[in-house]
Amino acid sequence: MTEKIGTLRDNAAIRWIALLLLALAMFCSYIFMDILSPIKDLMQETRGWDSTAFGTMQGSETFLNVFVFFLIFAGIILDKMGVRFTALLSGAVMLVGAVIKWYAVTDAFATSSLQVWFTEHLNYIPGFDELGVSPFYEGMPASAKVAAIGFMIFGCGVEMAGITVSRGIVKWFKGRETAMAMGSEMALARLGVATCMIFSPFFAKLGGDVDVARSVAFGVILLCIALIMFIVYFFMDKKLDAQTGEAEEKDDPFKISDLGKILSSMGFWLVALLCVLYYSAIFPFQKYAVNMLQCNLTLQLPEAGSFWAGDAVTIVQYIIMLVVAVFAFVSNFMKKKSLKISFMAIAAVALVVYCVMGYMRGTAETIFAVFPLLAVAITPILGNYVDRKGKAASMLMIGSLLLIACHLTFAFILPMFKGSAIGGTVVAYITILVLGASFSLVPASLWPSVPKLVDEKIIGSAYALIFWIQNIGLWLFPLLIGKVLDKTNPGVTDATQLNYTWPLVMLACLGIAALIIGIILKRVDKKKGLGLELPNIKED
Repeated sequence: MTEKIGTLRDNAAIRWIALLLLALAMFCSYIFMDILSPIKDLMQETRGWDSTAFGTMQGSETFLNVFVFFLIFAGIILDKMGVRFTALLSGAVMLVGAVIKWYAVTDAFATSSLQVWFTEHLNYIPGFDELGVSPFYEGMPASAKVAAIGFMIFGCGVEMAGITVSRGIVKWFKGRETAMAMGSEMALARLGVATCMIFSPFFAKLGGDVDVARSVAFGVILLCIALIMFIVYFFMDKKLDAQTGEAEEKDDPFKISDLGKILSSMGFWLVALLCVLYYSAIFPFQKYAVNMLQCNLTLQLPEAGSFWAGDAVTIVQYIIMLVVAVFAFVSNFMKKKSLKISFMAIAAVALVVYCVMGYMRGTAETIFAVFPLLAVAITPILGNYVDRKGKAASMLMIGSLLLIACHLTFAFILPMFKGSAIGGTVVAYITILVLGASFSLVPASLWPSVPKLVDEKIIGSAYALIFWIQNIGLWLFPLLIGKVLDKTNPGVTDATQLNYTWPLVMLACLGIAALIIGIILKRVDKKKGLGLELPNIKED
């Protein structure tokens, strides 16, 4: 059927350009989110951050969102002020937080009077210390404290951007390929994880002179680009509203009773619980994944001075990664079967080359960087299936099953290959790729389900509540993983000799809980007719 073109969102090319702008902004934010994860060892060497300081700083990202309820306010702002205003605000907030974090790790801060002040202050936060949730502690390096403050501010912006992008996609794609759009946005955004893993160590060690501030500066520049993407989107969205007569400010003001409508929905609570359980088994794992691989793989470092140990291999491998991502993603939109197969074959060959290069480089971060690549290929397929066939609740259950299998593989099977460089690397690659595929099932099915559960006027608040509940898990489980590691590895001082079995079992248990919630959700959907198993695209 030929689509009638009346407004910008009726034009398929234009609405996908709008999606691309939002996705690129989130791609940049995902890079900054984990910019220090692959260089934890360098932070300890150059800035004196031990594991406690590093973990406390990483957990600070969600502190204001969880304990000051900023995400709830973000949802209210989104519902009252609209997508355009909130997108620009989130971009600006992310950039401000990123600049503070960058300054904290520079040599300029290390020799400043601020460094002295932060060393002597913020060692005790009344109330928060008693509850055991303080973002600072006595003896925490001053640079880690300031970086934590910047990361808190960035965290407010990035989570606000997340709910804004979700709302923006609903606005541009409602009644069309919503799930495919959300899945595609997340697939592109998650390439930021691979980009971070590859380039953060590259910039930190560039030229043989270690400087962690260069890595953070790389992230700051990308967030400038993200803000530009939001500005361009601002004008596109404004033109759309001019065509449709819609207004950014809602005629009905936000009321507390709106939250009551959301919280009284059984479907909403099940989706929110599934979200926090599932994402708590993924995002905190990313913080530790590189170290987990270092502990379970027998990695062979390349000979100094060889191509595999040089800077050029980083660029080459990243280009190959882009070939995998682009050809795999574009193959979903090919009409000709022969062309589709050709694109998929090129992506498959490039993926094999990418994996071989990761093995030859002998570093855990380049191996884990494969995480989002399979997701890029299958997320649009899954989203398209949900749009046209439905079965969102069923996909959430499948995603949970894959999550359980992957964490148990990391816990019990991967350690069996310790001593076998090739065998362990192959098992790691396969498991990481499948985990990425599992991760793609959730955005393709969960996020497009939210508009079916609440009124359109309060979608922003609904997303904000889900993100807030999710953030509780993202704050709690990095801390729990660290505590379990300490308890199960008494006396171990070598960070590459830790036993990760019990933390991984804990994450697998989250997957089991998510699976149970998914089963209940499917039954509630069938009983109450929520429409989660129905397609998003309504045929005329």
